[in-house]
Amino acid sequence: MLRSKKLLLVIVVMVFLLSSFAWAGGGTEEKPVKIGALIPLTGPLAEFGKAFRLSTDMAAEQLAEAGFPIELKYGDTETAAIPGVEAARTLVDVEKVVALIGAAASGVTVPVAESVAIPKQIPQISNASTSKLLTVLPADAGKDFLFRTTSSDEIQGIVLGKLAAEEGYKACAVFYVNNPYGQGLLEDFQKHFEAAGGKVVAAVPHDEKPAPTYVTELRQIMQSDPDVMLALGYPGQATVYLKEFFEAGYIDSTDLIFCDGTKSVEMPKALGPENLAGFLGTAAGSVSGDSLTNFKNDYRAKYGELPPQPYMDSIYDGVIVAGLAAAAAKFEGKEVNGVNVRDMLRKVSNPPGEVVVAGVDGLKKALELLKDGKDINYEGVAGSQDFDENGDVFTPIDVWKYVVDEPYIETVRSVTP
Repeated sequence: MLRSKKLLLVIVVMVFLLSSFAWAGGGTEEKPVKIGALIPLTGPLAEFGKAFRLSTDMAAEQLAEAGFPIELKYGDTETAAIPGVEAARTLVDVEKVVALIGAAASGVTVPVAESVAIPKQIPQISNASTSKLLTVLPADAGKDFLFRTTSSDEIQGIVLGKLAAEEGYKACAVFYVNNPYGQGLLEDFQKHFEAAGGKVVAAVPHDEKPAPTYVTELRQIMQSDPDVMLALGYPGQATVYLKEFFEAGYIDSTDLIFCDGTKSVEMPKALGPENLAGFLGTAAGSVSGDSLTNFKNDYRAKYGELPPQPYMDSIYDGVIVAGLAAAAAKFEGKEVNGVNVRDMLRKVSNPPGEVVVAGVDGLKKALELLKDGKDINYEGVAGSQDFDENGDVFTPIDVWKYVVDEPYIETVRSVTP
């Protein structure tokens, strides 16, 4: 009986010590910070989704190797507002992410910000939403939860409008996706094209959801007798209507010009690269420097060839700045939540902190500096991620063209307007 009592006492003491040890933080592995990524794995922008995921996976792996592991949770936006909002809600309410990366389409990013990110106080960092509405979104006034790692279409509109004029076009018809992205870029393109002496002779919208045919809209466009048509939208729709454009023989009298959303490696495969070769377009570019060099080398080492698709660099930057912001909050002894991550975004990405770059070595340096209580200035792959008061950054614009040989896209020059 006495022996049993002694054994019971030993067990009680051991349980107490073990529970105390666990309460103090010992014996349990600290869970990594969760960050959500809203990616168009299906829908009209699905072509970009795979490349986005590869970039985000690499960013997370490099953060972990540098000493600050994060757990990425993915949501498929389907390139549409309703499923995009549902995916965001799942990431925030169920997965408990402290930041959202994405979405790609402005028509998804805006409702996600209005319905989920801002009300839930979760910073949202889009890598590809270029609509100027993001700069002045009423729901984010005084809240500061909406950011992006690429330039607004106010910048692309300048370059695209001047490009069309420089190519000698006088009458342009615009076939555009009817969402904040399409509407905003149309407005800025028209402003600068017409300031350079051209005229937008028709502006015909199409829905975000791909349709089986666009014959009626194309007839309306061609009635305006344009010498060039701007394909302002996404590959999912453009592949359909450009096939009909070529079949109708419209190419005999009307050239084509493209934008970031129709910078596609799949469209030439579907339409014949010879039909698109020589036509120009614009898209967000990258700033030459150590971050871009490291990203290209690391991507090729990990995956093979680097595709020429836009916004792979800026989605990598989005994951990195969110991860570094979470690390900064933790090292300062703060709870790693949406508000504190938001508050650290400019601290890790804006001057006057010490410059750090992409890649494992650069991230190791960044984390060491943050642990020592020092500010850092992450210079991104897409360019300086210096968020202004509206969460905007300034990155260059590439002029590119379609070519016959794979991967069917060639950069002509980089422009900083």
